[in-house]
Amino acid sequence: MYGGTDYWLTRYVFQRALAVIFLIAFFCAFQQFRPLLGEHGLLPAPDFIRATPVRAAPSLFYFAPKDTAFEAAALLGMALSCLILSGFPMRVSSGLGALVWASIWVLYLSFVNVGQIFYAFGWESILLEAGFFAMFLGSDKIAPPALSLLLLRWLEFRVIFGAGLIKLRGDPCWRDFSCLKYHYETQPMPNPLSWYFHWAPQWTQQAGVAFNHFAELIVPFAYFLPQPWASMAGVVTILFQATIMASGNLSWLNLLTIVLALPMIALPSSGAKNLAAPWMIHRVALAGAAVIVALLSVKPVRNMISPNQAMNASFNPLHLVGTYGAFGSITRSRYEVIVEGTDDSVVTPSTVWREYEFEGKPGAVWRMPPPVAPYHLRLDWLMWFAAMGDWHDQPWFLPFVEKLLRNDPDTLALLRASPFQQHPPRFIRASLYRYDFTTPDVHRQTDDWWHRQRMGVWFPPTSLRTLGK
Repeated sequence: MYGGTDYWLTRYVFQRALAVIFLIAFFCAFQQFRPLLGEHGLLPAPDFIRATPVRAAPSLFYFAPKDTAFEAAALLGMALSCLILSGFPMRVSSGLGALVWASIWVLYLSFVNVGQIFYAFGWESILLEAGFFAMFLGSDKIAPPALSLLLLRWLEFRVIFGAGLIKLRGDPCWRDFSCLKYHYETQPMPNPLSWYFHWAPQWTQQAGVAFNHFAELIVPFAYFLPQPWASMAGVVTILFQATIMASGNLSWLNLLTIVLALPMIALPSSGAKNLAAPWMIHRVALAGAAVIVALLSVKPVRNMISPNQAMNASFNPLHLVGTYGAFGSITRSRYEVIVEGTDDSVVTPSTVWREYEFEGKPGAVWRMPPPVAPYHLRLDWLMWFAAMGDWHDQPWFLPFVEKLLRNDPDTLALLRASPFQQHPPRFIRASLYRYDFTTPDVHRQTDDWWHRQRMGVWFPPTSLRTLGK
């Protein structure tokens, strides 16, 4: 039996921890949605809304695709997350708790479904699933329903086991235990400890891959075993995700996976005395949700057992019961797109180019990779993907260049520093660099974290006149 008094404290902690992640997600939306996807953003959501049927991307913003609505929804989401964090709805009734969780879920679904490439990350769907299942956990006054905890375990199983399968089927470095030799250096956004993980003894990196396979391919099956096995599996998952979180900035993916491991852990508590059984309407709603989840699980299960497994996919516009995975392939070399501008009226071989600095992604070689997670720098993440291909494949990049040529304040607010504070540049270009972590000897001598080599022009010098503006 998964429910009962041993899970009262588990539910208590889980609900509030999940609210913290939603608070971070809505805070990201408040700060970044308007410059990225607002009425005058890089990929305006109103344009997407006009071109997309509401049934394909359900969102409250179809009623008001305005910047004021985007900001109001983000603020409301933050307020509701804080309300859950306070515990007030769960102290009152299961109905009020479910209503607040439903509101949070609908609000964040509204952002994700019109967020286009800026919201095309697996952890968005994972968070939405978790928020949906949180509706059925009940108030502090009732015993945690066994079925609601089981739904959360099923979500965690798909997240972890899916990640393990995609690695096993993907890059051969996961099979020869060499992936971590490259991963810490080439991951989307290293953090202050990534350099140290990269230069750790080789045996620790090989042991890390072995632990990865154990934690992702074997441990998840114990989520469904009786205690104490389920609790032990939850603890292993938490420790595993904590090590990943320590080694890089992966938005709130690792923190969310840690939170989703809590329903495996039994935590006896004195607060669990005299708990009532869930009302009939609660039990019926939960049973209905379980039936829907069972039906929607067919495609994810087929995907997991398929030799052509997709890494992250949502099979419905409500982002329920998706399939997940991470780092099925590992890049061997790190390339970065460095955006530069100049005041020169004519570009010549002697033109001096000055660099823009992003908040999280590597730029200046002397700058230590910053701690960012669980905050999500959406523009920085897409710059990592952009370096793997051509600028023509990035529909947001040309609008980004135009904003820089105009010194658009909302766009500049997404960056760490602009070299053109008083007036906009006349030309923008982007160069492609190869980045490597400096060796320990070079780091001691220079304090540099990176060594870089310019590979060539990634985006040609462009002015507003070139863009026809």
